[in-house]
Amino acid sequence: MVLSISLIIILSIPIISLFEKLRLPGLIGLIFLGVLLGPQILNLIDRSLLDVSSEIRLLALIVILLRAGLGLDRNTMKKIGPLALRMSFLPGIFEGFSIMFFAQWLGLDLVKGGMLGFIIAAVSPAVVVPEMLRFKESNMGKDREVPSTILAAASVDDVVAITIFTVFLGIDRGENINIVTAVASVPLEIAFGIGTGALIGFLFALLFKKFHMRDTKKVLLVLSSAFIFHQLENYMPVATLLGVMAIGFMLREKLPVAAERLAGKMERVWVLAEVFLFVLVGASVSINAIGSSWQKGVLVVVLGLSFRSLGVAVSTLGSKLNLRERLFCMVSYIPKATVQAAVGGIPLAMGVVYGDIILSVSILSIIITAPLGAIGIRYIGPRTLKKPAHFEN
Repeated sequence: MVLSISLIIILSIPIISLFEKLRLPGLIGLIFLGVLLGPQILNLIDRSLLDVSSEIRLLALIVILLRAGLGLDRNTMKKIGPLALRMSFLPGIFEGFSIMFFAQWLGLDLVKGGMLGFIIAAVSPAVVVPEMLRFKESNMGKDREVPSTILAAASVDDVVAITIFTVFLGIDRGENINIVTAVASVPLEIAFGIGTGALIGFLFALLFKKFHMRDTKKVLLVLSSAFIFHQLENYMPVATLLGVMAIGFMLREKLPVAAERLAGKMERVWVLAEVFLFVLVGASVSINAIGSSWQKGVLVVVLGLSFRSLGVAVSTLGSKLNLRERLFCMVSYIPKATVQAAVGGIPLAMGVVYGDIILSVSILSIIITAPLGAIGIRYIGPRTLKKPAHFEN
C-alpha cells in the first residue's frame, strides 16, 4: 500500500501541473491517472488501498464539506435561502424522474429506472465546491451570491437523490416501504443533521474560546469529530453530510477570525485529499462494465442533464439572477463523480436484475460529466459572474 500511495502522490503533481497549464482542471488529470493506474489497465494500485478507497473518498468529501461550511455565513444564507432551497430539490427531481422514464430504452422498468435516475441525479460536491470557493475568494458573483447558492444547494441535492434511490432500491427488493412517508422524512433528516452539526460546531467554538491550542490541533479535532459524526448515518436517519457543513458554518458564526485560519488549514489538507479522492474515483471506474449499450447510456445521461437544466431554470424563476448567472448555475450542476462511484455498484452487489446496466450508465455519467462540468465551470464562470463595482475599483 505504501508504494501505491507514494506512486499516486509522485505522479499526481506533474499531472495537475500539466492540466493546469492546458487551462484544464487538474481533477480531470487525476481521474484519468486513476483509470490508468487502476485494475482496468496497469493495475499498479495495491488491492489493500482499493479495498479502503470508499472510506478514503468519504474522508476527502468531509474535508471539502467542512471547507464549504466555513465559507458560508448567516447574512449570506438569509439572502440566498429561498433560491438555494428550490435548487436543492427541483433540478435533481427533474433529472431523476426523467431518467426513470428514459431508462426503459435500456430495458429497465420504472423501479430500476428510478434507481438509475437518482444515482445519476446527485451532483458532485467534490467537483463543485472547490470551484465555488475559488469564485467566492475572488468575489465573482458576489452581488447575488451565486457561488454561495450553489455551495449550499449542491449538498442538499445529494441527500435528496440518495434518499429517493434508497426508496426505489427497497421497493425492488420487496420491502414494505411507504413512499410518501419516506419522501416526507427527507426534511426531518436534513433538519436533524443540520441541527446536530450546528450543536457540534457551537461546542467546538466554546472549547476553542476557553482553551488555547494551535490551529493544526483544532483542524485535527474538527476533522476527527466530523468523521465520527458521519457514522451516525449507520444508526439513525440523519443527513450527516449537511451536518458536517453546519459544523463549519457554526464555527464561522462564533469564531470568524479563527474560522478564516481554519479554512486556510483545510485548504492545505484538501491538496492531498483531492489527489486521493479523484485518483480513487478514476480507479473505481470499470471500463469493462460499460458494455455494448453505451450509446443508449450516453443518450440517457445527456437527456437527464437537459431536464436537470430545465429544473435549474424553473428554480431560478422569480429570482434576481440574470440570464448569464442562470446559465452558470446550469453548468455548475453538471458534474457527477463521488456519489456515482460510491453508489453505482450497489444494485449489482445486491443482486438487482440489470444491476450491470445501472453500474455501466453510472460510470458513463462520471466519464461524461466530470470533465465536461469542470471545464464548463472554469470557462463559463469568468464570463458570466461579475465582481461588484467596489471590488473592481
